[in-house]
Amino acid sequence: MIRAYRSALIPSLAIILLCVTIGGCGGSDGGGTASPQAVAASSPSSAVSSSSSSSGSSGVSSSAPADAAKPGYDLVFDEEFNSLDVSAWGPGTRWIAHTPWNGDFGDAAFADPSPGFPFVTTNGILSIEARQDVSGNWQSGLLASVDANGNGFTQQYGYWEIRAKLPPGSGVWPAFWLDSLVPAGSTDPSYEVDALEYYGQFPGAYNASTHLWPKDGSAATTSTQTISVTPGALTSDYHVYGVSVEADWTIFYLDGTEMWRVATPPQHTHKLMILVDLALGGGWPITGTPSPSYMYVDYIRAYTLSGT
Repeated sequence: MIRAYRSALIPSLAIILLCVTIGGCGGSDGGGTASPQAVAASSPSSAVSSSSSSSGSSGVSSSAPADAAKPGYDLVFDEEFNSLDVSAWGPGTRWIAHTPWNGDFGDAAFADPSPGFPFVTTNGILSIEARQDVSGNWQSGLLASVDANGNGFTQQYGYWEIRAKLPPGSGVWPAFWLDSLVPAGSTDPSYEVDALEYYGQFPGAYNASTHLWPKDGSAATTSTQTISVTPGALTSDYHVYGVSVEADWTIFYLDGTEMWRVATPPQHTHKLMILVDLALGGGWPITGTPSPSYMYVDYIRAYTLSGT
């Protein structure tokens, strides 16, 4: 998810390929002293419920507010999707349905919310739908926690996570990511953190990435890790994708297990907003993409270290 667009990264070209099985082995790449991320890795929210529902059925949420507790952390943002407070651009809603800088990306336009599309909440589950109309045009959905005036939820450091089931099929490009809220007129770079970036052509992997974006339009400084999983596991059941951003490390988790870490750049000096979307394409064809396609989200949460 790259400001106005997102780059397609082929899993086989990742720096390091982690071979892990959902619910099985996992590890970290990198060193450093022990940090609060270890608390996130052992939190109760790492449990994943089983589901046999198809892509057209959301299933039933197994989360409850009690599941959100993490020792050593304070819960500061909790979206359980019992309902959805969203508007196209705000102000005054918890979410807006576009990037606040008005930068669509991919091969589906992000639609203004309307009854039944592209967002529906049922039994504590949000569904984001991508579909093709009779003219062949695609629309889908994006949520951002900040509006164009900077109103909404942000934090610079902490731990963020989403519990989600991804859509199957080639061409789908769902993501959960963070991006800097840089004040207007500032020349500071923005820090983008992609906790989850999935390409439907590669059902056995997803990407985690960081990007430091200069304001002069030059190329970003990017680090990317491809995380290998059991093929089809991310689309057949819910999983928890987490990321901890601290002054020293940015650390990525899957189902409570640390998968990768990368040094946090010293240029990360601004607060981060939350974004989640079901985009299409990302450099890959969408001729075979199922219409409709659905991304299901159980919850999105954010935490800060207690006492900070």
